[in-house]
Amino acid sequence: MRWLNSLKETFRTLGVRNGLWLIVHRVLGKVSKGRARVFRYYLVAQPIPQVGNGQLRATASSVVRRVEGDDPHVSDFPRPHHVIARRFDSGAHCYVAEVKGRFAGYLWLAYGGYDEDEVRCRFEFVEPATSVWDFDVYVVPEFRMGRTFVRLWQTANTELASQGVAWTFSRISAFNPMSMSSHQRMGMRSLFMATFLCIGPLQVAMMGVAPFVHIGWAPGHRPLLKLPLPEAA
Repeated sequence: MRWLNSLKETFRTLGVRNGLWLIVHRVLGKVSKGRARVFRYYLVAQPIPQVGNGQLRATASSVVRRVEGDDPHVSDFPRPHHVIARRFDSGAHCYVAEVKGRFAGYLWLAYGGYDEDEVRCRFEFVEPATSVWDFDVYVVPEFRMGRTFVRLWQTANTELASQGVAWTFSRISAFNPMSMSSHQRMGMRSLFMATFLCIGPLQVAMMGVAPFVHIGWAPGHRPLLKLPLPEAA
């Protein structure tokens, strides 16, 4: 039966626990008409490699540079304008990849902490001087088979290393095995998991670090998670 084969494939790619959570997410979404959802994340850290370690050569046709909010490529970004404006206003750094002058992708870094945009949660660092948060790494589909993704990270890592940053943190959806594989190839270290059950304004968070469980029902009700360095995790 088709549904049984689909179920087996879900468990094969995600594992039994994450597969069950995905089923709960889909059932709740259907029953509630989208008002109830489940978000399940791996919180991970990646080491910043030494400059010069496997670096790609710069070319005139493929360029990565840091941009500000008034850059012409901002209009090409695949996110609403108010979301992008809020990121720049918060002090986040944006690196844009160009291929022959065309927008090919971007990568964002947040210093000091990050306010999650899918659920109500703030992430901060136990060692802020050597830590940053990376988010919304995007490559235009046309350029995903090339080296755009690698060039974005190469440029960001070079700047981070010059600042003394040793680790970049992020969250990965437990329902996205492809993203997990990409991060594993870059030396990802898994810290803990966090699961958010959202029903309308009610949010129940279950996390692998203090406060471990948090219940909120208003925009200002959110847990604060301190992310430790992998060696201390």
